[in-house]
Amino acid sequence: MKHRAGFVNIIGNPNVGKSTLMNALVGEKLSIVTAKAQTTRHRIMGIVNGEDYQIVYSDTPGILKPSYRLQESMMNFVETAIGDADIILYVTDTVEKSDKNNEYIAKLSKVYCPVILVINKIDISDQKTVAGLMKWWQEQLPNAIIYPASAQEHFNLDNIFDAIVSHLPQAPAWFDKDTFTDKNMRFFASEIIREKIFLNYGQEIPYCCQVEVEEFHEGEERYDISAVIYVMRNSQKGIIIGKGGSALKKTGTDARIEMEDFFQKKIYLRLFVKVDADWRENKRELKRFGYEL
Repeated sequence: MKHRAGFVNIIGNPNVGKSTLMNALVGEKLSIVTAKAQTTRHRIMGIVNGEDYQIVYSDTPGILKPSYRLQESMMNFVETAIGDADIILYVTDTVEKSDKNNEYIAKLSKVYCPVILVINKIDISDQKTVAGLMKWWQEQLPNAIIYPASAQEHFNLDNIFDAIVSHLPQAPAWFDKDTFTDKNMRFFASEIIREKIFLNYGQEIPYCCQVEVEEFHEGEERYDISAVIYVMRNSQKGIIIGKGGSALKKTGTDARIEMEDFFQKKIYLRLFVKVDADWRENKRELKRFGYEL
C-alpha cells in the first residue's frame, strides 16, 4: 500500500473558525480559540498519523492588512503557508462577506495544489443561505472542492478528512509517527496564558500583550513555570495586574488549570508583568518571540 503524506495549510479571514477546525481535525487543542479576531499569531502544526498516511496541518493567523510589524510577521506566516502547501484548506463561514480580501481569492485561483474550501458555521445559518454560498464560491473557485461544515459541532468533518487523505501526494512521513506537533511545551504554556488574557481582558489589552516563558522546569510530579506578560504602557500593566493583583491572579489560575489538563501534570505557575513599549515593532524582540520577519 502506498504511503501518503503532505502539508495541509489552513488559511482564511479572522474569526471564521480556522483554529476550531484545526483542533477538531487533529483531535487535540493545539491552537488557542477565542471570539476575538487575531487570536492566532503563529503558524502552528498539528500532525495526524495513520498506518498509510501522515497529515501535517498548519493553522495560520487570519488574513488582514498589516498596521504594524507584528501583523506583517503574521501575514508572512500566511504567505509561506500558501507557498509550501500540498493542500490548501481555505475556511470561510456563513457570516463574513464572501468577497472579503479578494486578492487572496485570486491567489487561490492560481495555485497548483488542490484547494478544499470549507464553509464553516452552517449550524447558525439556514439551507438556502448555505446553498447560495456554495454556488457563489464554486463560481469564484471552479476547481475547489467545497464542503459545508460546522467545526464547533463536528459536522461533515469526516468527509473533509477523507477528501484530504485522498488528495495527499504519495510520500514518506515528514515527521516521526509519534509526533503530534512542531511546537515545544514552552510554546503551549505561553499560548495558554495568552488565551486567558484574551478571555479575561477587553478592548485593546490582549493585542498589546506578549507572553514569554522564561523558566520551564520539568519535575516528576509537577512543572514549575515562570512567565512574563509584556505590555506596551504602564497603564496596561495596571489593568493586567488589577486591584490588589486580583486580575493577574485570576488569569494565572485559569491558565494553571488548563495547563494541568494539557500537560497532565501539576503546575506551579508564576506570572510577572513588564513594560516593553516597542515590542510590536522591534525586529529583535519579534524574532526573540518567534515571529517570522
